[in-house]
This record gives sequence, structure tokens and C-alpha cells, in this order.
Amino acid sequence: MGGLLFGEFILYYSAMTVDIRSLAKLARLDVTDEEVAKLEAEIPSILDFVETIKNAPTSLSIATPALRNVMRPDENPHESGTYTKELLDAAPAKTGDRIAVKQVISRKK
Repeated sequence: MGGLLFGEFILYYSAMTVDIRSLAKLARLDVTDEEVAKLEAEIPSILDFVETIKNAPTSLSIATPALRNVMRPDENPHESGTYTKELLDAAPAKTGDRIAVKQVISRKK
């Protein structure tokens, strides 16, 4: 089974009995006897479905919408310092031309 392609792998396992306990051990799953019986019945139909999907046409292309910028352009920005005096007047504490706030991050290491 060394060089089998995925589709050949499915056909290979479809034609033989799948050892559910070995697969469960490889997947590190604990399965009960009831689950083994159920999976042994379901595996062939699952593999047939995967084979059907493998043969599905893949040439269809899905149209994707064109990308566009939804942000406004930075046109006519206000001049630096226009609102500085009003902002500083509204602040509860200031140091020079800056708003003073309590220290949030400790400088201790």
C-alpha cells in the first residue's frame, strides 16, 4: 500500500474488511463492541461517499466581490493644536500643555 493515492486508498479499503479496532487504536479512541458493529456497517457507505466527492467537478469558480476601501479619505485634516486649549481647559489636571493622569503601569521590575 506504500504508493497509493487517496482515491486508490479508498478503493483498496472498500474492497476489504476494515479493522475498526486497529483504526480506533491508531486514533487513540476507546470504542465499545456496539460502536465497532455500527462503524463496520457505516464505513463502506462513508468511503463510497468520499469517492463520489472525489469525482465531483471542481472547475466551477465562485465570483468574489471586488475589494474596496470603506474608510473615508484623510482630506482636509484640522491643523495640529486647534483644539488643544479647549481640551486642556476641560481636563481636571494638567502639567504644562499635557493632561495629567494617574499612573496605571508600574515602573518597578
